[in-house]
Amino acid sequence: MKVMVTGGAGFIGSHVAQAAVDSGYEVLVVDDLSSGRTENLPPEADFHPVDIRNRDALFELAKHFRPDAISHHAAQASVSVSVREPLKDADVNIMGSLNVAELAVECGSRLIFASTGGALYGEVADGERAGEDRPAQPMSPYACSKASFELYLRAFAATSGLRFTILRYANVYGPRQDPHGEAGVVAIFMQRLLAGEPIQINARSREGDDGCVRDYMYVRDAVRANLAAFEGTLDGVTMNVATGIGITTRELAERLVRLIDTPSLVNNGPHRAGDLECSVLDPTVMVSVLGEPTPLDRGLTATIEWFRSQAEESRTSVSRWWGSGTWGFPWPSRLPGSSRVPSALTCRVLAWPRSTSSTTGRARSPKTISVPRS
Repeated sequence: MKVMVTGGAGFIGSHVAQAAVDSGYEVLVVDDLSSGRTENLPPEADFHPVDIRNRDALFELAKHFRPDAISHHAAQASVSVSVREPLKDADVNIMGSLNVAELAVECGSRLIFASTGGALYGEVADGERAGEDRPAQPMSPYACSKASFELYLRAFAATSGLRFTILRYANVYGPRQDPHGEAGVVAIFMQRLLAGEPIQINARSREGDDGCVRDYMYVRDAVRANLAAFEGTLDGVTMNVATGIGITTRELAERLVRLIDTPSLVNNGPHRAGDLECSVLDPTVMVSVLGEPTPLDRGLTATIEWFRSQAEESRTSVSRWWGSGTWGFPWPSRLPGSSRVPSALTCRVLAWPRSTSSTTGRARSPKTISVPRS
């Protein structure tokens, strides 16, 4: 089987691409690298740095690689950016996605769309879970663009016979999530706690409460859903990919403090404008097809191990390329506005001494590393 993964250098897309390779599929990754990273790419996958808005480039690829299935993860994924720049959001998430849909029709491909359950359903009452039949109540341009393309898919099915699957993801977390991009709170909290830095719980309504309620879903479950869709198991299906369990931000923080075994450094913050107070999805359809989702502690433990391995790799890389001496800047005596001496500094490395990755032969992307205090 030939599989195309758009956004395949990103967080979720790269996991889907790797799983497709591991399943023996021939894989083509399309990603403009606006947020994806080349080090996320499976070495066995064919990679083309193409923007999905570039219709000509997409269709040129189809002349040489006619996919049996397309996993569509390329997107403008920031809710805040969609609020500031709704035209940009629509250009990528609607116009770009329409290019992908037309490509699927042209090639006779099955199209699997990475939609959103976390934003699409709007506010969910405490104790309730949003099922797939719940009317969409998008409260951001990002959610509007996702809901819009879902409607387009149904129209393409009616007019062109497109085979499609819609996967509505809950709040996905796991290895490769970037804590410096439009990241989920899990990645942000993990990196800061592992570096000995404080974390902040944004209020649900009043500062000091337990924070918003979310349905945290391990990335491996998103991968399992895509693999099932590749085989046609989910043709015409709209499915939540979720756990159905609501977790407050404070409960998440407490779990991470326990699993990382670090002192609790938790601050309270105000409510963040635009944040949904509660979003929990009903996973009944998913469980009937794929079985039970990954338990939260198991997924968090695997993700912590990955973040720790990345921190160790960063320390090793720094030592290998620059030596273990000083980098020419003094260690700050305290954090701004605080009397606490920082235990680590976060640095953005824009140029590496070596031009390529030794494992993939591809150019290394800019990388954020955490440097511990010696």
